Amino acid sequence: MVLMGAGRALASGPAEAWYVDSVQAAAGPGAELRTGLARGSSATSAALAAGILLGGALPWLLGLGPGLGARLAESTSGLVLPLSVPVLLGAVVETVFVAYVLAVLREPPRPPVTVRSVLRGIPRAVLNGARPAVRDALIRRVLLSTAAAGSALAAIELLMPGRAVSLTGASGPGAMLFAGLACGGFVCSGLGSQLAPLLARRAGSGERAVLAALGVSTAGLVLLGATAAFPRPAALGLTGVAAGFGLVYLGLGAAGPNENTLLHHRVTGGGRATALSVQSLAQQSAGALTGVIVGAMAPGPWPWLLTAGILLTGTLLWLRRGGTPGTPVPEAAPRSACPADRPTVDS
Repeated sequence: MVLMGAGRALASGPAEAWYVDSVQAAAGPGAELRTGLARGSSATSAALAAGILLGGALPWLLGLGPGLGARLAESTSGLVLPLSVPVLLGAVVETVFVAYVLAVLREPPRPPVTVRSVLRGIPRAVLNGARPAVRDALIRRVLLSTAAAGSALAAIELLMPGRAVSLTGASGPGAMLFAGLACGGFVCSGLGSQLAPLLARRAGSGERAVLAALGVSTAGLVLLGATAAFPRPAALGLTGVAAGFGLVYLGLGAAGPNENTLLHHRVTGGGRATALSVQSLAQQSAGALTGVIVGAMAPGPWPWLLTAGILLTGTLLWLRRGGTPGTPVPEAAPRSACPADRPTVDS
């Protein structure tokens, strides 16, 4: 878990920063980024949904056949069990991903560094990444609303398993229900990401798109709180939980590409990866704190409503513009010669 956490921290910005730098190098600093970011976010959500399905289906399928799981364990001297297969498959996928990154994400030559110099530079890098948030109101809103979204995700991950068990009355069916909700949530997140450019065009700017998207997620949390307060009838409660869960992920999926587009147009290439890492740090830190607070509260509607209030606070930040006003998103922009993303002018 420590290695996975360290890997996630190190990967929380370089790939997206590389993409943005590549597009802007090909089409200029005003290149349209939202569509490419939306597609990347949608692909991530689709991969997570597929991972949930495969992680549950593979052990089940291995247990259906005439001793498939037993033969697998026997042939590997008990080292590989049916439950081991999804994890090993994930390791293979990660290995292919690392090879792809090494082959495709070409970086310019850099001076050699040591592990000690990298560790010594971490505090300075965090401060350099946080400094723009102090100076720029729009970057500050992006970080604060990202932190609010982290609180919402932490509350869902902590509260929904128990909520699913209470809806079904048993741990086994509750686990299946939660798996289905998680898979559906990532599908909704991917759909929201795909709709992010359309939402920005309809709303008139990226700022108003973030406001609308986070408003949808807040409504989903309120609905989850209402179903916790009024759990009967059970069928209506299950429908409300599914709808609230989907709304939370749909809104967060639509907000992400719009927030990151605004962020990338405010930071320079040299600080782009650091800014994304600080954004991830804000989300994870807020999620950890919310998890502690919500976990100490009694089950019921109040943990949900508290989290909804936090997300509403992050949503209302977008009612007031800060810094340079954003350019309205064009309804139809001209095509560019950039082969990677066909960027157009955007805010």
